[in-house]
Amino acid sequence: MFRLKLAIEGDRTLPTEIIWIPPAAALLIGYLLGSIPFGVVLTRLTGAGDLRQIGSGNIGATNVLRTGRKGLAAATLLLDLAKGLAAVLLVAWLWPGEQPLAAAGALIGHCYPVWLRFRGGKGVATLMGVALGLGWPLGLVFAILWLGLLAITRVSSLAGMAAAISTPVTAAILGDFDLVPLLLALAAIVLWKHRANIARLVDGTEPRVGGAKPAPSEAEAVGEDAGG
Repeated sequence: MFRLKLAIEGDRTLPTEIIWIPPAAALLIGYLLGSIPFGVVLTRLTGAGDLRQIGSGNIGATNVLRTGRKGLAAATLLLDLAKGLAAVLLVAWLWPGEQPLAAAGALIGHCYPVWLRFRGGKGVATLMGVALGLGWPLGLVFAILWLGLLAITRVSSLAGMAAAISTPVTAAILGDFDLVPLLLALAAIVLWKHRANIARLVDGTEPRVGGAKPAPSEAEAVGEDAGG
């Protein structure tokens, strides 16, 4: 005979299957929201072409900027940020306490969207949205560091990676130690997605925002975007 396994939650006995519904749903909602490729959608809707065939082929705002449409790039950045924030806030409303899983799902969805054969963006904007959802001080420090370094160095990848690394550090300083492992993992994903950028930073060949555009053959050889 089939029997449901039981688990104790407080003073109630609940089926194990029911207990796992909120975490699983939080992760799934985060992934589905995070995997919306706004860069691809916006460039197609506005007639700018298939973003995956432009520049580095990355779906983030930095590559959208290569279409020459600054407003479109700004919209992509804001929407990529908003989907991370929305995932965390929605799950906080539906299942308080499951926000970290929604945050993880959103970033993974952006970086590895099933709709694009798991070839997504670098996750910087989405991580900022996630950070804002988990705690506005995390998002504020992220924004200040990201925009400040970008203004000073004009190197998108460097600014984005530094901002990503700041999230677990800020959480630890604020005493949110329960968030530190999650934010370390998310920052590691962002760094992994920037591994080609790191190599170019070491070589001194990383392009700057607003700098000279590489020739088509050079852009193809680069093959990776500087952010997003």
